[in-house]
Amino acid sequence: MQYMGWNKLFTVSLLSLAIAGCASSGGTNDESATTTNTAIEESQTQGVPASPEVDVVTEEQAAMAANPLLDQTVVYFGFDRAEIRPEFKDILNAHAEYLVSNPQARIVLEGHCDERGTVEYNLALGERRADTVKRYLVVQGVNPIQLESVSFGEERPAMMGSDESSWAKNRRTEINYQAR
Repeated sequence: MQYMGWNKLFTVSLLSLAIAGCASSGGTNDESATTTNTAIEESQTQGVPASPEVDVVTEEQAAMAANPLLDQTVVYFGFDRAEIRPEFKDILNAHAEYLVSNPQARIVLEGHCDERGTVEYNLALGERRADTVKRYLVVQGVNPIQLESVSFGEERPAMMGSDESSWAKNRRTEINYQAR
């Protein structure tokens, strides 16, 4: 039943926009602009996006765009290691700062391994890698409730291949922000 209400609202908004577009003769007609604005305002108060062309930047997106380190969401590890290398600490510090200042933000830390080792061993190593990143972020002040860690072991390689360059790309923890 609620689906029918959304459908009607969408239809009314679409018709209002079409009528406003057809009524225009090259200039701006105040009445059609008012009708269009009213339709957009009504759709926004109902939680429906006004149109796909409208690009709204949220506070969260603006904050993430302000720090380019937040674009880096992969931490790489050495062979058979779960220690954070020094070159990734600035990246993790930036994510920690963002998470502390945005307590509603949530991330999943995905631990991965290369293909060497047994399935069980790689799942455990992937978990240790994800948990290492999680502990680092908690020490930086992030609320543990914002963090979830999971291990995929060798099951989701970033790069296929059986050489050192492929293996190096697969030994990682990925930081994935979750939609609310």
